[in-house]
Amino acid sequence: MDIFRLLMLVTLVICAIAVSLTKNLLSSIIVYMAYSLVMSVIWILLESPDLAITEAAVGAGVTSVLFFVTLKKIHAIQGESSDEQAQQ
Repeated sequence: MDIFRLLMLVTLVICAIAVSLTKNLLSSIIVYMAYSLVMSVIWILLESPDLAITEAAVGAGVTSVLFFVTLKKIHAIQGESSDEQAQQ
């Protein structure tokens, strides 16, 4: 079990560094979601299921959806309709 904990901590540090170094906003959000999910697993390992559920729901769920909506509103993510207009 100690190897799994060490693997989770290393993954957490890698995700934290990757979020700050990634240039693409969409990739940063996806890595942030992975960070939140790894953090929720760590909370489970620390025997704190209430924090794990909150981290998974808020960190990977609500916050990521808000980031995706924001990127869509500022046109950082191109939708299908804009792809069709670009081809014409």
